[in-house]
Parts: sequence; C-alpha cells; structure tokens
Amino acid sequence: MSIRVMVADDQDLVRAGLRMILDAQDGIEVVGEAADGAAAIALARRVRPDVCLVDIRMPVMDGLAVTRELAGPEATDPIPVVVITTFDLDEYVYAALRTGARGFVLKDSGPDLLAEAVRAAARGDALIDPAVTVRLLEAFAGTAPAPPRPPASPLTEREESVLGAVARGLGNTEIGDELHISLSTVKTHLASIMAKTGTRNRVELAVWAHERGARRRL
Repeated sequence: MSIRVMVADDQDLVRAGLRMILDAQDGIEVVGEAADGAAAIALARRVRPDVCLVDIRMPVMDGLAVTRELAGPEATDPIPVVVITTFDLDEYVYAALRTGARGFVLKDSGPDLLAEAVRAAARGDALIDPAVTVRLLEAFAGTAPAPPRPPASPLTEREESVLGAVARGLGNTEIGDELHISLSTVKTHLASIMAKTGTRNRVELAVWAHERGARRRL
C-alpha cells in the first residue's frame, strides 16, 4: 500500500513542487494540501494521512504549533510529522524536533532525501538531514529550560558508540558499517538506548545526546 502524505506549505509553487516530487516516488501518494497551519491540522484529522510534511513557517499557526497538535506528547492519536525548512539553523526547527517531529529536511535536499524522510516517518523511524544535523543540534542543545533526564541505567560502551553515531546523523546501515555490527544488532542497541533514556525515536535521542554533551562541557 502507498504511504499517504499531506503537504502543508503557504507557497503554492512549493506545494506543487513537493506534490510532484512525492507522487513520482514508488509507494508514496499525496492525499491533501494545506496553505496554513490551522488548515493543516483540520485536514490531517479529517483524512488521517500516514505522514504530514509541514513547513516550519506558515500563517495562522506555524509548523511548531502544527507539530505539537498532531504529533506532540499530548496528542491522543498522533500522526507522524516531518518538518521542512529553508533554514538549516532555525530555532523553530529544533523546537519542532523537541515537540515530537519525526525529522526534518531542507527544501533543497532533493527528492531522494525527501522520500527517505517520509518513508522513515511512516515506519516509525526518524530522519534528520545529515547535512545539518550536527550544526543544528550543537547550536541549540542546552537551551532547554531543564537538563536532559539521566538514563534509567548506565549505557554500555557499545551503546555509547551507537548513541554518538545517531547524534552525528548516521542511519542504521551506516552505524552498522562503522561499528562492524549487523543491522539487527544496531536496532537492538537503539531500542535499549531509547528505553534507558525515555526517548521515543532517534530524533529525540539525537537531541538528548547533544543536550547531555553540551551540559558536560559547561
């Protein structure tokens, strides 16, 4: 079955371009468009897409508010959200990741990365554009009002290595190649790390890792 995607952006040409890119991908179908945040929330709740692709800057309600409503901790029936932006160092993007977004990509990232982000969100994973992962998280890590929660139990040496790779934006296959472990072993380590840190996906895990690293340097 195709992954059903809703696109929300206030620029007509951008929405048309995103629709064209996504509809051209195997197994992805755009099922709706919205031009502002309030319309995006209403449409998403009506058509229940598998993934919402949301611009971070929109009128009425911005992408941060949309993310909180659709994918935040208090959402009763959350829908995966991937935020898109023109700016790779934008505090609103970082806030969206903290609010529950499954990832973000730049608008000029290209069709392959855009499709990969949608597919990752649909399967319960998350993707941060690797071109800006480290700069984004290091720029804004440590700005949260409270320090990151400590792990429920200490991370093993291997888990620390996996955590560091996630924080650098590496995918599961890249982590396996770098650490010389199987894909299933990577997934097992990730599940254990998330359980210990109380994070819900690899985006939150990357944020947690960078916030902890920033505070250790203080």
